[in-house]
Amino acid sequence: MSQPVSGAARHDFEPATSSGWRAQCHRIMFFHERRDERLFDLLLIVVIIFSVVVAMLDSVESIDARFGFWLHAIEWAATLLFTVEYLLRLAVVRHPWRYARSFFGVIDLLAVLPTYLSLIFFGAQHLIVVRVLRILRVFRILKLTEYVGEASALLSALRSSRRKILLFVLSVLSLATIFGAVMYLVEGPENGFTSIPRGVYWAIVTMATVGFGDITPHTALGQAITTVIVMIGYGIIAVPSGIFTAAMLRQRDEATGITCTRCGLPDHAGDARYCRRCGERIV
Repeated sequence: MSQPVSGAARHDFEPATSSGWRAQCHRIMFFHERRDERLFDLLLIVVIIFSVVVAMLDSVESIDARFGFWLHAIEWAATLLFTVEYLLRLAVVRHPWRYARSFFGVIDLLAVLPTYLSLIFFGAQHLIVVRVLRILRVFRILKLTEYVGEASALLSALRSSRRKILLFVLSVLSLATIFGAVMYLVEGPENGFTSIPRGVYWAIVTMATVGFGDITPHTALGQAITTVIVMIGYGIIAVPSGIFTAAMLRQRDEATGITCTRCGLPDHAGDARYCRRCGERIV
C-alpha cells in the first residue's frame, strides 16, 4: 500500500476506518501514488486555480458588469464543491478536530469561508484568493517534499536570529521617529509634514530608499537631513542580510558538523579535515 506523503502531523490524517466508502475516500484524498489519487489532486488544483481566476475577474468592474451573474454562480459552485470536500475530509479521518487544526485543515476552511461571509460583509468574497494556498498540495503530488527541509532551514535561521532582527527593527523605528519629528519641525505643514506620524512615514520610506515622492523637503536644512537619512538607509539595508546570512552559515556548519573521535569536540565545519582542538584527523 502507498505511504502517506506528509510525515508531519501524520496522526492528523489517519483513516477513521480500514474498509468501506470512508476508507476509499480517505485513500483518494490523502494519498497520491495511484492513478485515481493523483487525478483527484490534479483536478482539485485545476478547480482551485480556476476559482481564483474567477475571483480576480470579478473585481474588474467592466467584466463584472457584463458577466457578474455567471462569475458569482461559478464562485458559489466552487465554494459548495470545496465545502463538500472539506466535510468529507473531516468525515474520513480518525481525529477530525486534529485535522481541522492542522495547517492544511485551516487552509481548507479558509478556502470556503469568504464566500459565506459575503452574505454578511459585502466584498468578502474577493478574499477567496486565499484558495491559492491550497496549491501547496502540489509539493506532495510532484514529490517535492525535500524542499520542505530547505524551508525548515530558513525558518530555523530566522528563529535563531530573531532577537538580533527585533533589536534592528526597534532601532530603525527609533531613528525614524526621531527624524520624523525633526523634519516636522524643520519643514512644517506647509511642505507636507502635517504631523509627526506623517514625518515618521516619510522617514521610513526614505530610509528604505523607496522614496515615493509624495512628501519632499523644500528647505536646505531638510534636504541635508534627507541626504543623511538616505546614506543611513543604504547602511541599514545590509544589516538584516548580514544577520540572516550568518545564521544560515551557522545552520550549515551545525548540520554538517563532525565530532572528533579523540577529544570529543563537536560542530566542526563540513569541510574540516583536522580537529581544531587536538589536531586529530577527523576525515
